[in-house]
Amino acid sequence: MASWHNGQQEPERSSLVRMYAVTGGRTTPRTDLAMEALVSSATSAQLGTTYAREYRAISELCRQVRSVAEISALLSVPLGVARVLVADMEADGLVKVYQPQLDAGLPDRGLLERVLSGLRRL
Repeated sequence: MASWHNGQQEPERSSLVRMYAVTGGRTTPRTDLAMEALVSSATSAQLGTTYAREYRAISELCRQVRSVAEISALLSVPLGVARVLVADMEADGLVKVYQPQLDAGLPDRGLLERVLSGLRRL
């Protein structure tokens, strides 16, 4: 619920507080996770209500392979938050992550084209 200050509505802060709570205040994932890494659901079943709604949303989104950047955009959460959530879900076996293969420090061109194509579809 938004609050009022001096006759004007203040922006809702509950979503930021929720992101802080869901990530445990972390801004970086426990493992290195590239924003172009591809993510897929590790289960065909829907996650139950024992999981955070963000986990359930990511699991549903990733029934189709998505990049971490796409997940961030589709859920309207900061990229750092998406990286933390996906890394935690991978550790729990809820998603599979496919890191880009680097050639001389550069990401695979085909992967970047797929990520760009996915972002354009948004």
